[in-house]
Amino acid sequence: FLRAIGEARLITPLRSPGGHRRYSRYQLRIAARARELVGHGTPIEAACRIVTLEDQLEEAQRINAEYRRTGTSAHPTAAAQDS
Repeated sequence: FLRAIGEARLITPLRSPGGHRRYSRYQLRIAARARELVGHGTPIEAACRIVTLEDQLEEAQRINAEYRRTGTSAHPTAAAQDS
């Protein structure tokens, strides 16, 4: 399964000096989510796309939360133009 999602370019493992694939904990968490979706009948290509979009959404939400905490606008020049 890890090779299949690697071919779908969801994750790209590092290689050891001996050529063995090495996966980070983050990559394994992503792979587990994709496996869960495939286990529920989602085609692997669709599962990879869903996981990618979920990851992008999570990152965007994290960035938005940080902007709210600091009071920083995502586009300071746009905020300046509105004034």
